[in-house]
Amino acid sequence: MNEPSTTEDGHYVVINGRRWRATDPAIPEERRAELTHILMSWRREVRRTKGTDEERAARAGVQAAKVALGERGTPPWWEQTDEQRRARWQAAVATPA
Repeated sequence: MNEPSTTEDGHYVVINGRRWRATDPAIPEERRAELTHILMSWRREVRRTKGTDEERAARAGVQAAKVALGERGTPPWWEQTDEQRRARWQAAVATPA
């Protein structure tokens, strides 16, 4: 699978001509893999619960995982201190039940 192109500053990936915030490159590989696994589990949960009351909780799980990865949240990861970045990715992120 090809890696998406990134902007020169590394802050965004470009997919089909659209910019998306890149994952924080400072996240240790093991933790990044764990958070990505959690994110994909929540995305499957969103599909499974589509149109039900549980969908909102599943979408909140996606949001939490994306924030931990640095792909969402304010301020963006490149404006955070090293301590803020570490606290973000080390914070507990729930997994689907």
